Amino acid sequence: MTKHIFVTGGVVSSLGKGLTSASIGMLLEHRGLKVRMQKLDPYINVDPGTMSPYQHGEVYVLDDGSETDLDLGHYERFTNSKLTRNSNFTTGQIYQNVIEKERRGEFLGKTVQVIPHITNEIKHSIAKVAGEGIDVVITEIGGTVGDIESQPFLEAIRQFALDVGKENCLYIHLTLVPYLKAAAELKTKPTQHSVGQLRQIGIQPDILICRTERELPASDREKIALFCNVPFQAVIEERDKDFSIYEVPLSLVEHGLDSLIVKKLNLPNTSLDLDDWRDLLHRLRNPETEISIAVVGKYAEHKDAYKSIYEAIDHAGIEHHAQIRIGRIQSEAVEREGPERLLAGYDGILVPGGFGERGTEGKVEAIRFARERNIPFLGICLGMQCAVIEFARNVVGLKGANSTEFDKDTPYPVICLLDEQKNITDKGGTMRLGAQKSELDTNSKSFEWYGNRGISERHRHRYEFNNVYRKQFQAHNLTIAGTSEDDSLVEIVEVADHPWFVAVQFHPEFKSKPTQSHPLFSGFIQAAVRRTKNSAVPQSS
Repeated sequence: MTKHIFVTGGVVSSLGKGLTSASIGMLLEHRGLKVRMQKLDPYINVDPGTMSPYQHGEVYVLDDGSETDLDLGHYERFTNSKLTRNSNFTTGQIYQNVIEKERRGEFLGKTVQVIPHITNEIKHSIAKVAGEGIDVVITEIGGTVGDIESQPFLEAIRQFALDVGKENCLYIHLTLVPYLKAAAELKTKPTQHSVGQLRQIGIQPDILICRTERELPASDREKIALFCNVPFQAVIEERDKDFSIYEVPLSLVEHGLDSLIVKKLNLPNTSLDLDDWRDLLHRLRNPETEISIAVVGKYAEHKDAYKSIYEAIDHAGIEHHAQIRIGRIQSEAVEREGPERLLAGYDGILVPGGFGERGTEGKVEAIRFARERNIPFLGICLGMQCAVIEFARNVVGLKGANSTEFDKDTPYPVICLLDEQKNITDKGGTMRLGAQKSELDTNSKSFEWYGNRGISERHRHRYEFNNVYRKQFQAHNLTIAGTSEDDSLVEIVEVADHPWFVAVQFHPEFKSKPTQSHPLFSGFIQAAVRRTKNSAVPQSS
């Protein structure tokens, strides 16, 4: 029978439940187990697709087009778990499903209530990712114990153990042990209160993972174990990692978490081989060179808005033995201060996606700076559209060229709304979403790095390259390096006589892993490394 691990959080939010869950999944996979990952989010939005990046961070898109929580990015980067729309459920989705059943008369006139109807729907959602051949399902419960909106989910996972047997379920609670400088000591009371709230609900944690900025002494672990009713060895320290998030799994192994899980769930006690993970950490700690990359975005000051992009840059840095210093540059600041002042000295420039007009002219100016100065450039989604706008204005000679998203009356609409989007009014889940296949030009840099003519990448956009201008761009040396399989949509553009100028309509960052960087990020970072090395070579007199 499939085993279930439920990960909850207490005291404060943003403790890192997603990273911890992903790390547990990675460790179990390295023991030869087949794992599935899932996130249950208490917010009422149906999905994060309509939420501001300032509210929620990035929207992580799956192959099947689901717009999901950014923690699913951690799941895919750390594990090989296949993620689908069943991997992320929200309160909005749960209630929507129950209301639709009520409208169809499936409850036979009964009063629809939180218990049992909502909790049954949550349990049904958890069961969807289990099944034959799946050894362990790890389900992360979003939010914090004590939140009103989390209560139905906690009640559901309490009931779930009764349905499938407690021997098939494991509760892991992630909590905070803060350090008070005034008292010069760690405080365990918040953890005690958090576990107390869980126990009032009817859930006794099997394992406590304690986030702390300092070493957790044995005396504090003993106190936590005693007051929270868990064995001493089940109180696991998870100290803050200043160097890299990829240290987390090894830290958990050092404190025996994987062995404890295997024992408590009666899983096969196979050997744990982490050589690949230790190798990537060795390369992270021992770079051969250092480069700087400017990420010019609308939400640059909010790190989680471009979470997968920053991780993909790091992955390529690991591959090329390079330490990467990332400059987060507000595109509006480029508009005010100019690219020369903000971007000079960087070895590469990346312009990511976004929606709306704000800051787009700053992106255009940053792209022009990269193109004219021969600085390696990678454009993603809106970054690709801005690259097309810049090229149209300054190379093709189409003054006033723009996207109809920003200027409906532009004389040269080089970026326009997709035909399939023209009659859509709802915002949620209506974009061009998910994995789409493309064909590459065999003479392009993209083909060189992918190594295949046919590729599949994830999309999330409404606007597209206007094919009316395709020949004009090609006549001015802009390569159409990739198109949809039917050649109707431009997916990749390149400037042929540039060291690395590649812009893509899709989101390659979603398919990058620390152990296998994405081909386009790899090519981009290699070009930046070459630029650094070439600039360091003394010029002969």
